[in-house]
Amino acid sequence: MAQTKVVFGDRIAKEGELRLGSSAVIFDALREKVLLTQRSDNGQWCLPGGRVEAGESVAEACAREVWEETGLQVQITRLVGVYSNPNKLVVYPDGNKAHIIALSFEAEVTGGEAGLSNETTAWGFFTDKEAEGLEMLAGHLERIKDALTGQVGLIK
Repeated sequence: MAQTKVVFGDRIAKEGELRLGSSAVIFDALREKVLLTQRSDNGQWCLPGGRVEAGESVAEACAREVWEETGLQVQITRLVGVYSNPNKLVVYPDGNKAHIIALSFEAEVTGGEAGLSNETTAWGFFTDKEAEGLEMLAGHLERIKDALTGQVGLIK
């Protein structure tokens, strides 16, 4: 099965269509570990999140993606950062190319029960050091570290 690839190069993102995404940083009760999911399409670990759909706010999209991927209901509590890299292009198995602009939010669990979906094969809470040892989706470790340091509204 073909997998999504990430290609780096000088301003290579201009070859893709703009896509807006969001991800959620969900801490454990001690604020020492973060919820990560393992993707079913490529086996990489990541923060729960995904594409913002037309007609929804970025916070609504983030909460919807968390629900779809984990079964957890969340309340968005703060913007951690906005992440965009003009030197990074995401190439999907169908040939579509995207320049991703991602908003990362901190979120609190308000209901539901953690579980798996057709998009996830595993989930767990990890420290940033533990996450460094996992095969992570590009850029997600940076978002975790920014959330842990208390960054608010960081633009990268």
